[in-house]
Amino acid sequence: MNDLCKIDAVMPPDEEICDLADFFKVFGDSSRLKVLWALHHGELCVSHLAEHLGMSVPAVSHQLKILRQGHLVRTRREGKNIYYSPADDHVKKILDLGMEHMNE
Repeated sequence: MNDLCKIDAVMPPDEEICDLADFFKVFGDSSRLKVLWALHHGELCVSHLAEHLGMSVPAVSHQLKILRQGHLVRTRREGKNIYYSPADDHVKKILDLGMEHMNE
């Protein structure tokens, strides 16, 4: 089997590559990265995130909407408050690996 056949055998379909590119685009904003980083230290509501990050509540809400659409955060309602947390351990691993790469 030549090298091109090997590449073709492991190359995901174009649709999956596009989906992966969209996934990584979500990480391409420093405000969203700050939100994700903060959420790895505990579940927080929008107002607490805004306070800790020095952002407005509407700005944080906007970033959380994008993170929810990307399936990177999940929500839990308690009374009138909605609490946010990472969707799963993969999100933290991605951030940790990115930071590790930057620090090399």
